[in-house]
Amino acid sequence: MWCYRGGSISAEPRINDRIRVPEVRLVGPSGEQVGIVPLAKALELAQEYDLDLVEVAATARPPVCKLMDYGKFKYESAMKAREARKNQAHTVIKEMKLRPKIDPHDYDTKKGHVVRFLKQGDKVKITIMFRGREQSRPELGFRLLQRLASDVEELGFIESNPKQDGRNMIMVLGPHKKKTEAMAEAREAQAARKAERAGYAPDEHVDESPDAADARAEAAAAEAPAEASSEA
Repeated sequence: MWCYRGGSISAEPRINDRIRVPEVRLVGPSGEQVGIVPLAKALELAQEYDLDLVEVAATARPPVCKLMDYGKFKYESAMKAREARKNQAHTVIKEMKLRPKIDPHDYDTKKGHVVRFLKQGDKVKITIMFRGREQSRPELGFRLLQRLASDVEELGFIESNPKQDGRNMIMVLGPHKKKTEAMAEAREAQAARKAERAGYAPDEHVDESPDAADARAEAAAAEAPAEASSEA
């Protein structure tokens, strides 16, 4: 509900005595439909439940109001919004610059960076920089961009075709994998590495009960004499 108060615009819904209508369509605290009731009756029920009467659909006729703990509702909404912003995947555009006559070693290095960016779910802007007489050979840059796109086609696609931009030629590669998917896979891989360092497989269940610990100790004791005799 957008309302104008004292020269400022507020997105806060109207609650309790700020609601100025003769009747409302009331929704109970558990989401149950109470029906159309006079505003005075709705406010009376709010007091009985020790809750707030909150206008949740101001444009409806009559407006829809719900009984709720408004302070708790605002806090939970703020936490959800914060968590959503935290987990939001921002699209990032990386840039990689190449020369039209790049040597094989440098090309492999640059391609490796492009591969890494695409695996992370990022777009990559590829810029071919022409100097001097190279500007009269744009086909060199075009062929290099096509080669690079072909080399990484399993990870990305040409989102923006090669085009001349002054002394440069530019192409944009987009990842096949969404940023959120890449982030999820990265977290899984990190968890797997931690589990491997801890000495067990990621999906292996380790029984830490006292009985299990005693059984492992007995097994180790039984193996000890055999190991000693073999060393002798």
